[in-house]
Amino acid sequence: MPRRSTLRASDADREQIAERLRQATAEGRLLAEELEERLGRLFASRTYGELDAIVADLPGRGMPQRARPRPLARVAAVPAPVLIVLGPLVVAMAIAAVLIVATLFAAWAMLLTILWLAFGRGRPCYRPHYRRSVYHAYGRWRA
Repeated sequence: MPRRSTLRASDADREQIAERLRQATAEGRLLAEELEERLGRLFASRTYGELDAIVADLPGRGMPQRARPRPLARVAAVPAPVLIVLGPLVVAMAIAAVLIVATLFAAWAMLLTILWLAFGRGRPCYRPHYRRSVYHAYGRWRA
């Protein structure tokens, strides 16, 4: 694997170093002439080694490292005694919930069956029965 100082730098790396040089000038660490001279060398440089040499006398890190992705936070492991106690409790609660739902469904089904037997069993259809024979007011003759 090649050494870091021989690897080629990107334009984004050069921009980071240029910003660092500008900040050093604003802090009074570099003169304006030094900034111009270092910026000229900076944009002519090709490798990380050349970039590190430009900012070697400034405090702080040399070349900023590439941002590495942070490892995902680990989920805290649940202790075994907690699992031993809570595991059966969770299973029992799930079974109880299923039984409650099944009981409510069965009660609803029984209620509907009773209502159907009491009120709806003898009717062949659900249309209104308004077309019956109409009799005269005295009840013997058809109108």
